[in-house]
Amino acid sequence: MKIRVGFEIVHHFPQPTPLLMMLNVHPSREKDLIRPDRIESYPYAPIAAYLDGFGNVCSRTLAPAGDFTLMTDALVADSGEPDVADWGAIQHRVEDLPDDVLVYLLPSRYCDADKLVAQAWSLFGAAPPGWAMVQTIVDFVHGHIRFGYAHASSTRSASEAFAEGRGVCRDFAHLAITLCRCMNIPARYATGYLGDIGVPRDPAPMDFSAWFEVYVGGRWRTFDARHNKPRIGRIVMARGRDAADAALTTAFGANTLKSFRVWTDEQFD
Repeated sequence: MKIRVGFEIVHHFPQPTPLLMMLNVHPSREKDLIRPDRIESYPYAPIAAYLDGFGNVCSRTLAPAGDFTLMTDALVADSGEPDVADWGAIQHRVEDLPDDVLVYLLPSRYCDADKLVAQAWSLFGAAPPGWAMVQTIVDFVHGHIRFGYAHASSTRSASEAFAEGRGVCRDFAHLAITLCRCMNIPARYATGYLGDIGVPRDPAPMDFSAWFEVYVGGRWRTFDARHNKPRIGRIVMARGRDAADAALTTAFGANTLKSFRVWTDEQFD
């Protein structure tokens, strides 16, 4: 399967402003790029790239004053297979986890696990460990949070999403991550492209998506608390402890988002 992915994002900057971006396909999918996702800008500004501490491709530039457009249009090869379920994946004892996985048990900016430990053990303490416990958490979050674009908040933490019972895809991911960490299951945030492939088309404008990954059975596995079903064509862009580590753009100065278009569609040719 071939999937066309890309975006066109327009900001307005009142003055020249440093800008960080995580808008490239993750290096783990680089081998699948049939047409590269080279970021272009209008007006032109030099863009430099580097790898951050989580292995994400980051770009940086100095956005000029005025309207500034970022865009790419790539083609990705994909297996066409849905997310894999492995009900036999075991939960590891904390003392047996690899060193680099331990950080994903700790509270982070949006995943304030220290505030939800009691609730998590009350809800999931009797669940079977491993994959079954993660799925129980996903089922709970999927039913607990009411999705709506109007509910978006850039500052909402997992404990606040738990209390409010509303949010967008990042809130589903943050709450599920946090509850997993409370139950001693390493969990990390992921964001990227997820088109309506193999499911009824969503009439809302296309957006980037957020999901999460857990370390069970000796490897990282994908879960999605918002959709709560295996999906086709998931293309990761960035991973981290939470959304703070995987922000699509970070501007170091005042700006206004003027327009935002994302596409991710199966390509037939």
